[in-house]
Amino acid sequence: MLCSVILNGKHVPTEQSDAVVPWWSFTKTVLAAAALALVRDGLIQLDDPVPEGPFTLRQMLKHQAGLADYSELEEYHAAVAAHHAPWSVAEMMERLDGTRLRYEPGAAWRYSNVGYLLVSKLIERVTGLRIEKALAHLVFLPLGLTHVRLATAPEDLGEAYSAQGSLYHPGWVYHGLLVGPLSESTILLNHLMTGQFLPPFLLQEMQDAIVLGAAMPGRPWATPGYGLGLMIGGTKSGHLLTGHTGMGPGSVIAVYHRTSGPNLATCSVFDMGGDQGEVETEASERLLTTLGADMRVEIS
Repeated sequence: MLCSVILNGKHVPTEQSDAVVPWWSFTKTVLAAAALALVRDGLIQLDDPVPEGPFTLRQMLKHQAGLADYSELEEYHAAVAAHHAPWSVAEMMERLDGTRLRYEPGAAWRYSNVGYLLVSKLIERVTGLRIEKALAHLVFLPLGLTHVRLATAPEDLGEAYSAQGSLYHPGWVYHGLLVGPLSESTILLNHLMTGQFLPPFLLQEMQDAIVLGAAMPGRPWATPGYGLGLMIGGTKSGHLLTGHTGMGPGSVIAVYHRTSGPNLATCSVFDMGGDQGEVETEASERLLTTLGADMRVEIS
């Protein structure tokens, strides 16, 4: 596994931390950060309805907008496996019946890539920029991240670690697929979680998580939860982690942050394969080792 670690603002030496990898659904954390930057700047509001439906930005970021997810379509997975060209957004939404809400907004929770597609479109609409330039303007340049890019064609994944390589078309990720150094994913989450990007009240809003249920078999979560673009949960070993896991054809990335007393650590782990639990567990154990096993944080 590849790994990148920051402890109290300083990089801990690790091998291949600058390897370029697909960020998969860690892209959602970046989209959430960009949207909250627009809230910070007074350009949009978290709780105003959006044009696409009777739901808000907060509900989209928290997967509570009532929207379905195209990953539930068997034909979607079949088309990806067969290396077909991605459907247009209109075709995907038609196949999914994507405008039909599955529950009243705010009344339940359901993971939805469609919700984050709409977040991406909202960012474009408000900024007047295509999403890659909008993310650069709102997030990457302010944080000094210069090597992250949006993958739009199979060749964009050519240098990234991915078992599918040029066979996978990133257009199947409708909210956008970021590709960049593993170390820059660590820097981004570290800056975000240590208050170097958003004001305290918005960072608090981002970390206001809904608890999703009981322990997850095969994964480290005892009390999984979700905030605004962040997976937030207590682990079975008794620690609170905040970040996001991403998975796609051939690889998994887990980017997480943990606070223990005055010490702050952020870790990104990437692995070829498809076991989210193993990669999340490795990230959790790396954070525990970095901070010290005697600095246990009990989850109430």
